Amino acid sequence: MADELTSADVRKVARLARLAVSEADAERYRVELAAVLGYIERLREVDVSGVEPMAHVAGETNRLRADEPGPTLANEVLMGMAPASEGAFVKVPKVLGDGGGA
Repeated sequence: MADELTSADVRKVARLARLAVSEADAERYRVELAAVLGYIERLREVDVSGVEPMAHVAGETNRLRADEPGPTLANEVLMGMAPASEGAFVKVPKVLGDGGGA
């Protein structure tokens, strides 16, 4: 699988992740991604039939603390930090559909 990876595959993954990748970088990333996929294939060969599944590597699970509100910024300060606003709301670029991206 890792040997079959093409630069076109890398560009497609980059596009799906909304990342801009140059032609020169696509080949370098193809080699790196192929190495990662090759390592994953090696891990699949490990016999784990006698190993019990675990959700946590430490003995503690779901360590939760109280949800208590802390200090907040004044609305005027927040709006002054925002690159764009619309009324009392911070305006952000659309990220779904045809909202642009890389």
